[in-house]
Amino acid sequence: QVQLVESGGGLVQPGGSLRLSCAASGSIFSINAMGWYRQAPGKQRVLVAAITSGGSTNYAGSVKGRFTISRDNAKNTVYLQMNSVKPEDTAVYYCNADINSRWYERSNDYWGQGTQVTVSS
Repeated sequence: QVQLVESGGGLVQPGGSLRLSCAASGSIFSINAMGWYRQAPGKQRVLVAAITSGGSTNYAGSVKGRFTISRDNAKNTVYLQMNSVKPEDTAVYYCNADINSRWYERSNDYWGQGTQVTVSS
């Protein structure tokens, strides 16, 4: 079993900063790509940022230049540094990871429980 636990969400003012963390635990042989998604009320879940095991990153155009994704492989943790946040960044943020629990098994996607980020003055 694999669990992803997010933390760091909360209320922040426009223009402020917030850092989200997501730690993976359980039966883990290797972690491939990790990413952050978000879902605003009444909208579909969308990719915010992703990072490969080698450190290659991709960002949604709406957050490029403001958000930074990173990972600490020794801690099985991925981070999302959110700077210059805007009200439209308000959403539930979900951590996602593609994980091999055993070398001989295919990888599976796992999701965290989500953490609320609210940008408001």
